[in-house]
Amino acid sequence: MLEPVEFSDQEISTYYANIAANVKAARLAQHVSQMELAYSIGHQTVSTIAKIEAGLENKHYNIEHLYKISKVLNVDICNLIKQCNNNT
Repeated sequence: MLEPVEFSDQEISTYYANIAANVKAARLAQHVSQMELAYSIGHQTVSTIAKIEAGLENKHYNIEHLYKISKVLNVDICNLIKQCNNNT
């Protein structure tokens, strides 16, 4: 049986920020604006993407966002969720 593991709020926040940075890097590498990305995944405004990239209002990508972004940017979803230090 697995033992319970504790996760700090800071650890989770850092992981969300890492994902946002990975998405931003993939977006910029392909010269795609926040607006273009937002529209391409079905958002009517850029606000969600902008808030996630800026770390505002505790916004973060959900798995559906990441799936759509990976398809739109033609990148492996694993590259969007990996940690910068490549431990996962």
